[in-house]
Amino acid sequence: MSSDRRRRAARPAAPAPSPRRAHVPTRRRVDAPAPGPIPASAAWREGDEVGRRQFVDVGPVELEAGERLPAVRLAYETWGTLSPARDNAVLVMHALTGDSHVTGAAGPGHPTAGWWSTLVGPGAPIDTDRYFVVVPNVLGGCQGSTGPASTAPDGRPWGGRFPHITVRDQVAVEVGLTDALGIDAWALVVGGSLGGLRALEWAASNPSRVRAVAAIATSAQTSGDQIANFHTQIGAIRADPRFADGDYYDAPDGEGPHVGLGIARQIAHASYRSARELDERFGRIPQAAENPLGGGRFAVQSYLDHHGDKLARRFDANTYVVLTRTMITHDLGRDRGGVDAALAQITARALVVAVDSDRLFPPSQSDRIAAGIPGAGPVRTIRSTFGHDGFLIETDQIGPMVEGFLAGG
Repeated sequence: MSSDRRRRAARPAAPAPSPRRAHVPTRRRVDAPAPGPIPASAAWREGDEVGRRQFVDVGPVELEAGERLPAVRLAYETWGTLSPARDNAVLVMHALTGDSHVTGAAGPGHPTAGWWSTLVGPGAPIDTDRYFVVVPNVLGGCQGSTGPASTAPDGRPWGGRFPHITVRDQVAVEVGLTDALGIDAWALVVGGSLGGLRALEWAASNPSRVRAVAAIATSAQTSGDQIANFHTQIGAIRADPRFADGDYYDAPDGEGPHVGLGIARQIAHASYRSARELDERFGRIPQAAENPLGGGRFAVQSYLDHHGDKLARRFDANTYVVLTRTMITHDLGRDRGGVDAALAQITARALVVAVDSDRLFPPSQSDRIAAGIPGAGPVRTIRSTFGHDGFLIETDQIGPMVEGFLAGG
């Protein structure tokens, strides 16, 4: 499949709804016709537009589970200027389906606009006129870093052969990036959701290199409920016959595992939003002229179908499986005497933020983090009907929290 076809198939993400706009049930369509067949994979591949990406080769990496990656490369983007004292660097971590493009417009190499543009940029809470901001694409990702879509030593994509990686492996590789950039310590390591797992691991495993950490809508250890949720998403992808045990990269457009990936995204997206929001926004309103009694859909079903389709056009099924498994195995306390002992060893100042309606990473998990880190104050709470996605949407609330924390407050 050519990179041109992949780029034509990708669609920019729809803008997030205003946090101050009430959701009113509507018959408006939420699943506009898609532009052509879905690519087998929307992973960035050699020969595609580079965009703002930079790359660093970390070398071979011994993985926590006992396997080995013979060569690892990370893609990353930077904004701002590193100070002469090298003390103004901020590391921003993306969530499951994010990437290094945290801020800025869509363009060549970047089919979607920045996922946190209101938080990072000139004059923003993480001010790139003041701070040197670094955002890597996570190990196992599909936007330039070594992952399942990357070329293995035999010249073929890793595919389903890509080894199991953990959050600790991801952070170990990011330490290599930090060394390559000549940064002794981060002024702040910040992330939400999967990015928050990595932020906590950074603070626990590299205390001398993290002066402050912000853990947003995340946990120190995935729960049984979260594991169950993630397990069903992986199962949906693996059950798609076109997944072919992860060996689908040569499939033509329209014949990849987009059905399984789309269902996985629907399962996930329902947990990203709150029950209140879905009910107030959609309720039992039919989708346009469709009749649910005649096999048609309710509007909320169309909404989930839309998000499944949209992700399949910009992501990779193997990557979704690999990164979801890292969340399943996340445990800050593994081999450290338990979660409480691991949190107690964190020396960084800590900002812990929860979303009050989050049913994926509930506020009780943030309470545990804040109670365990000596340098953490009380949990700061985002008030939102948007659920877990509130950490991406409610920037009028989270922005001042992060800005004040960076300033030492």
